[in-house]
Amino acid sequence: MLEKFEGNPILKPIPENSWESRCVFNCASFYDGGRAHIVYRAMGDDNISRFGYASSSDGFHIDERLPQPIFSPDNEFEAKGCEDPRITKIGQEYFMFYTAFGETAQIGQVTIKVDDFLNKRWDWGKRRYPFPGVNNKDVVILPERINGRWVIYHRIPPHIWVSYSNDLHHWRDSNIIMMPRGNSWEKLKIGGGAPPVKVPRGWLFIYHAVDETKIYRLGLALIALDDPEMIIYRSREPILEPDKEYEREGDVPNVVFTCGAFVKCERLFVYYGGADKVICVATQKLDEILP
Repeated sequence: MLEKFEGNPILKPIPENSWESRCVFNCASFYDGGRAHIVYRAMGDDNISRFGYASSSDGFHIDERLPQPIFSPDNEFEAKGCEDPRITKIGQEYFMFYTAFGETAQIGQVTIKVDDFLNKRWDWGKRRYPFPGVNNKDVVILPERINGRWVIYHRIPPHIWVSYSNDLHHWRDSNIIMMPRGNSWEKLKIGGGAPPVKVPRGWLFIYHAVDETKIYRLGLALIALDDPEMIIYRSREPILEPDKEYEREGDVPNVVFTCGAFVKCERLFVYYGGADKVICVATQKLDEILP
């Protein structure tokens, strides 16, 4: 199991800021330039999701938080909000995948230069929608080519799918790689969580799972380094589940949901939303969590 930080939650809504007055949750997270960067989903009274920014020097205590959103809806495909960002560094760019919520929930994709992001110049590139009109979300991307192609995992309910690209824009050859299992904690549906982390024995892939009573938990899979469709290991029991008050009571009760994780000093840091209301962090030594 992951160990929850005793100082959770690390981010809460700010009533005075209209865009994040109701809830902050489901954040991308990564470590770069000596800091943990957190791009989080926020909602105010208008029920429109936008992305805010915070950071931490130690991964636990927030020592920087911007007063204005850094990414907001700007067209009809996102009219009801931008949700659940996931960010991966590829070369000199950060690739951000998110849920564009309009007439349907579909995948949004955008990039920003590393230097622009670290210097807080929010010059996001062209917004793309690689599976137009498809009810699809929970996208994570591997940070390097596998057998000459880029790889993403995404969720068309209730399964996790894999797709491939030669140019990072057009995705094809989709296949189901993980299905809900009949056991109680992941029976209803599963979906990608944090972008996979490369470890010596494979790609460490944290996913979320939902049972028939709508309780969200986190599971762990290990994917072969050279075969994105080979699941080496999949946890029989959840590695994180809602048992604290801040995870059981909120905008949506009984939820832990991650969009970001990284490894620092041989310890896995997992950032997650609690009850769609607050942001928390849990950690574990790699040699304790890997099979």
